[in-house]
Amino acid sequence: MAAQLKKGQLPTKICATCGLPFEYRKKWRNNWPEVKYCGEKCQRNKPTAPAAA
Repeated sequence: MAAQLKKGQLPTKICATCGLPFEYRKKWRNNWPEVKYCGEKCQRNKPTAPAAA
């Protein structure tokens, strides 16, 4: 991640729970490829896989 990126140039992803786009944050710098949720609320309410019968 380049240090000179401006706010409009930040990478974005789509939240796995709510489906809304969210931008890169400095606190996610070390694990950006693993980030799937836009915040703690969406992470807590993540969809569960259906139970196998």
